[in-house]
Amino acid sequence: MAEHSEAPGRLAAIIADPGSAPHDSSVTHVTGKSEYVDDRPMVKGELHCGLVYSPYAHARVRRLDIAPALAVPGVVCAVTAADVAHNAWGTIFQDQPIIAAAEVNFVGEVVAVVAAETKEALAKGLTEVVVEWEKLPAIRTVAEAVAAKSFIGSERTIATGDAVAALARSPHRVAGTLEIGGADHFYLESQAAVVYPREDGQLEVHSSTQHPTETQHVVAEACGVRFSDVVCIAKRLGGGFGGKESQAAPIAAYAALVAKQTGRAARLVLSKDDDMIITGKRNPFRIEYQCGFDADGRIIALDAMLHADGGAYADLSTAIMERAMLHCDNAYFIPNMRVRGQVCRTNFHPHTAFRGFGGPKGVALIESVIEDIARVVDRDALDVRVLNCYGPGQDMTPYGQRVEDNHLPELFATLTERCAYRARRAEIAAWNADRARNPDGHSRGLSLTAVKFGISFTTRFLNQGNALVNLHRDGTVQVSTGAVEMGQGVNARIAAIVAEQFGLPTGSVRIMPTSTEKNANTSPTAASTGTDINGAAALQACETICARLSALAIRLRSIPPESWAKKTAGLGTMPEIAVGSGVSPRGTDEQRVEFRNGVVTVTDRSGSVFTVGFAELVREAYLNRISVSEYAHYSIPDLGFDKLTGKGRAFLYFTQGVAASEVELDRDTGEVKVRRVDILMDMGRPVNHALDMGQVMGGFVQGMGWLTTEHLVYDGNGKLLSHSPSTYKIPSVQDTPRVFNADLIFNHGNSVNVRGSKASGEPPLLLSISVWTAVRDAIMSARSSDASVSSGQHAQLVPLAIPATAERVLRGLSPQMFAAWDARDMQVANGGQQ
Repeated sequence: MAEHSEAPGRLAAIIADPGSAPHDSSVTHVTGKSEYVDDRPMVKGELHCGLVYSPYAHARVRRLDIAPALAVPGVVCAVTAADVAHNAWGTIFQDQPIIAAAEVNFVGEVVAVVAAETKEALAKGLTEVVVEWEKLPAIRTVAEAVAAKSFIGSERTIATGDAVAALARSPHRVAGTLEIGGADHFYLESQAAVVYPREDGQLEVHSSTQHPTETQHVVAEACGVRFSDVVCIAKRLGGGFGGKESQAAPIAAYAALVAKQTGRAARLVLSKDDDMIITGKRNPFRIEYQCGFDADGRIIALDAMLHADGGAYADLSTAIMERAMLHCDNAYFIPNMRVRGQVCRTNFHPHTAFRGFGGPKGVALIESVIEDIARVVDRDALDVRVLNCYGPGQDMTPYGQRVEDNHLPELFATLTERCAYRARRAEIAAWNADRARNPDGHSRGLSLTAVKFGISFTTRFLNQGNALVNLHRDGTVQVSTGAVEMGQGVNARIAAIVAEQFGLPTGSVRIMPTSTEKNANTSPTAASTGTDINGAAALQACETICARLSALAIRLRSIPPESWAKKTAGLGTMPEIAVGSGVSPRGTDEQRVEFRNGVVTVTDRSGSVFTVGFAELVREAYLNRISVSEYAHYSIPDLGFDKLTGKGRAFLYFTQGVAASEVELDRDTGEVKVRRVDILMDMGRPVNHALDMGQVMGGFVQGMGWLTTEHLVYDGNGKLLSHSPSTYKIPSVQDTPRVFNADLIFNHGNSVNVRGSKASGEPPLLLSISVWTAVRDAIMSARSSDASVSSGQHAQLVPLAIPATAERVLRGLSPQMFAAWDARDMQVANGGQQ
């Protein structure tokens, strides 16, 4: 893996290492000392909680009897819908009951919570709850939802130009349907919460949540108490990836309802099986599209209709759809585009946020279309991408935001050369055609795709955060923000920002557990904005403190040390030093102040220097009754996306990158081997280079899983069958690319974000689409070289659903054989003879 690299032109400025401090919990993770929710010691009288949930996708609750469960020794209480003060919740629309009453709408919908003193009593009590169900018809597919007009929200449109007219006059067109499956978050720590009842009706909630504020509010409403009576604390998460942005809230509410009813601490930790069955996934999509282009492959028009499976309730699906629509252009200028989006209501668990939100769906669409265009015009797909790439004069998105600080052309050019794309393309073509070297007829494919990922919440009011910074008299710092640490390293990044501002080692900065009593009304740690929003707020607080300390240091310079407060404050023999406004964090034009290596230096215009230790200066500030604590609020500026018109500045900036992936397909098993991956990304000026590299490579591999192996399988009742590690295939170390090169450019031109950095959480995952397009390339190459179809057909456009499982790869490679088998199976199913 390479370090920083030099790119042409504007990308040439490089520094040795912008910061690679270790993850703040790396030692405790390795030694097993990191504390998660279920690691909290049991307290006296604490209860174990479990859930009774629907086995049917859609059913009426004819009878619910908890009395037999309450008769089990050790069972203390059972909570139903009747015990919920406000039985509706939802991040966007409050359309989902916390506990269902008369009707259930998905397998896993909770109808009762049982609490017991032991796990054994809990298991027995859960089986004793009596529920009589009346099974009802269920909507199981997007097509069924469309036919029934079963929708969530209204249809949305983002458009520019006249796509319909431009399509009609386009010399060439492709059309098709792209089926995109869901995926499970598969965080290692399941949904979990412990709730402690406190005096005077207060509740202290410890939750594995990405959104402590929403969890606080849902708990308060469910229990019928004020928001101020609930404190939600999230020390760290064992992974989230969006799955704990909204869906952690009802889990905490279940435990809180028990705690409120019994006056005893209550703990609810889902098993992996229950977690996967109950919680929503990445939204499945069905996309129908038409694209017009010229003989060179330049896109003239794109018209697409996106349908998303939202599941039984709204959750975040309408916002996810919006993000998908906003990313259908990806890295390419499309003069005429119409993208429509509609979320469908089905009888599955309510689908929810997942790393990339809806962005991967839109990017998969346009990258697949470009592969098809390349086949039709007989050009390399990379050339078609470069031809259509955003550039000077063609830098306006379909929603009316200019692509600023655009490095996409340089990224394409640099990676093309670095990964020897042209030579490898020729070698792959030779390999695929040479049965002497490739006797099994395995097919290889290569694809180089891009990402232009917008960073900000598209709901403007979410783009705010706050921070509390406390300096202590030994020179150490405590920082509290609304950011939640879930393994991504947001704590280490914020610590680095604070440490740099004060001129301290990062070890002097302690990031405190996220708590709603210190940081209220916070946004979720999501949309790759954790460091952007919370780090900027922390920086503002630090700057205010630094301004006070700078003013104090300037005053101390002219005061003999024997007259400083450390000598006189106890006796009151000298007047206090008062500091006012007019001094910046770095002093004045006459006297510049520098915070560096634990020392504060004041330098005047003559070059005269005065120094004082940072800790000593903090003590002097305290003794002079000068505040060394500060609260700050930050809101991302210059945002204005109109959701009704589909126009405006939706994002503060774009994280950009490119990736080239080479794959080999086994024609006998359908197995996909990723032979090599090369990634090049623009992360601005990284706050922590090592953590960014981890996010790039980890996000890419996670995306590979969604695109190739992670297949959700449901039974006829709508229950998830692949609900454990034995049946759900996430990537393992054996699935990682055999050769894996990742690198960052160092972009000095980025200045809109905190410390010139760019977000690294979600964008790398979208680059893994290059693996899927490489698989398509390999399939289409194999089909085109097949003697039975090569004559009479210029291009083989092979649809490939996501995930590209082994079976789907085999179907793509041998469609005629599978068509015959499918016809035979259909005949048998209809009572015919084999």
